[in-house]
Order: sequence, then structure tokens, then C-alpha cells
Amino acid sequence: MKTRSETYQLESELQWESPAPGIRRQIMGYDGQLMIVKVEFEAGAVGTQHEHYHSQATYVASGRFELNIGGKKKILGPGDGYYVAPDELHGCVCLEKGVLIDTFSPHRADFLK
Repeated sequence: MKTRSETYQLESELQWESPAPGIRRQIMGYDGQLMIVKVEFEAGAVGTQHEHYHSQATYVASGRFELNIGGKKKILGPGDGYYVAPDELHGCVCLEKGVLIDTFSPHRADFLK
């Protein structure tokens, strides 16, 4: 497994992965300590509740999402963001088609092939 991404990430050259119905993602850059991932959601797509040991900070680039973090729900739209502490249960439902920009520390090795 590579320990870091290439220096430049051109959207047109990056592969899309489909982790769940109505969801696709591109890994935009990473090293051992950091990862940024663009995630596109179709309306109605569900980011299933899950937890991981990584810290996560996410920016809502477009769309509307109902987040559930640690049992607290909130609706977020463009320009909003959220933080998920390590091992905190979280997930979302996409209310309007949109894009999330996820950052993780350390990187999500499980996302790499």
C-alpha cells in the first residue's frame, strides 16, 4: 500500500468508488496522518451509522443532509460543517443531492486498495 498520494489530484483522472447505493467517493489526497475525500450523495442515500477510531471533520459543499452524531440530529446545508470524535457513532441521510468533503486523521487505510 502506498503511504501517500500523488502531489496533484485532478478530478478527471481520479477513480470513483461506490461504497453504498446512491453514494460515490474520490480520494483527493492523503499521507499517514491525513486524508481528504470527496463524497457525492444522491437524494435519499444513507450514510449508514458507523464508528471508527479516526478524527473526522467534514464540510458540506452542496446539498442538505440530516446528520446523526452521537444520537444528536441536525440538518446541515452548504457552508456548514461538523466534527466527529474518534469512536463516536455517526451517519447521515441525504435530503437534497449534494457533496461532502471529509477529512480524516489518521488516513483511512480501509479506503485504500
